[in-house]
Amino acid sequence: MLVVEAKLKNGTPEQYHRLDEAIKTSQFVRNSCVRHWMDHKGTTRNDLQKLCSVLANNKETPWVNKLNSQARQSAADRAWQSISKFYQNCHANIPEKKGFPRFKKHSRSVEYKLTGYKLSDERRKIRFTDGFKAGEFDLWCSQKTLVYYSEQQIRRVRVVRRADGYYCQFLIDVERQEYHKPTGQITGIDLGLKEFYTDAQDNTVENLRYLRKSEKRLKKAQRRLSKKFRQGKKQSKNYHKQRIKVAKLHLKVSRQRKDKAIKDALALVQSNDLVVYETLKVRNLVKNRKLAKSISDASWYQFTEWFEFFAKIYQIVCVAVPPHFTSQDCSFCGTRVQKSLSTRTHQCPNCQTVIDRDHNAAINILKKGLKYLGKHLNASTLLGIDTERSRSVNGTVGQTETDPNALGESDLWILNGDIENLSCLVEQGISDSDMERIPRHSVA
Repeated sequence: MLVVEAKLKNGTPEQYHRLDEAIKTSQFVRNSCVRHWMDHKGTTRNDLQKLCSVLANNKETPWVNKLNSQARQSAADRAWQSISKFYQNCHANIPEKKGFPRFKKHSRSVEYKLTGYKLSDERRKIRFTDGFKAGEFDLWCSQKTLVYYSEQQIRRVRVVRRADGYYCQFLIDVERQEYHKPTGQITGIDLGLKEFYTDAQDNTVENLRYLRKSEKRLKKAQRRLSKKFRQGKKQSKNYHKQRIKVAKLHLKVSRQRKDKAIKDALALVQSNDLVVYETLKVRNLVKNRKLAKSISDASWYQFTEWFEFFAKIYQIVCVAVPPHFTSQDCSFCGTRVQKSLSTRTHQCPNCQTVIDRDHNAAINILKKGLKYLGKHLNASTLLGIDTERSRSVNGTVGQTETDPNALGESDLWILNGDIENLSCLVEQGISDSDMERIPRHSVA
């Protein structure tokens, strides 16, 4: 699937107001489905779909009938998605909150499936044909145009309201595959706050700290907004103008983070054939009050999501390893050296190794990933290894300690059965982590 986003331009204020009404109606249908699920035990997805037609035919809610029928079904699907996620968390017995479905107060999108809109022949304009009659808008897209795809490939259309205007997202049914030129390089990356990440070759990527740089302007704009707020009264037009200015500043920071995450992830995937990274639980890390803002500003989770996406598109191998003791263990001798976050240099008292803390962690992450990958390949029948040794008495292959799923790791992407090249990469990674390339101070 591919998502192409275009901005809706050259519309009148009345047209944009009608889009707002469609968004509010979709929110009403979604909240009504959640309420119906709360009041009626044993409600299924089909019951929520039937409720959409009931709301459309209800004389007390005539505005629901203006919304396209498939858009009403999409709103019910959103409600059921939150309900099913709540059920999954309950069955999994997770220790945290289960995510009980809540009512939406400020929805910003409405989703159409195959009807309710009409594209022009040159794919430059879109006209909404449901009961709200929002009319025709121009589509402005900076990167990709819809002329390369047929109408049959467009599966869904979503209208999104943001601080700087209205956007239309097209979900296109097309398989995306990119060619990756083998580079013979492997690396491990350690995410951090001082540098965004450091790899096993001691290359670093700068942490630009977009929120910190925009904090002065944000504080000034937020201060002006708070002065215009009137408690218990209808807010003035100047208040809403300032509110939009604050929202645009936050939107700019969000887009800067996303753009950097995409570019860094793509560059990392294109320059390596195998990448090992650590799986950080950002939800737990942001509970630290002193580092929460810096961690959120670094957007580690967004970067890893884009990295996994590009790794799958470009068909390279990525291995996720737990981050336990990667900064404490010595990358040469394995001695555990306790250090606080303020200690930025790793000094091993056993082997006299002196190395940057993040560089040491990146080497440990790479070694751990190669170790898990080697166990996975040695246990795999793709290598032609005799598996009779691992068979039990009854003739079945049991799950041994070499199974990566037994270690709690994510599945590996080993594509096209290219095991020979992958084995060469593993051997090269082991030889590159030799002792000669790690600096040490002389022993007195």
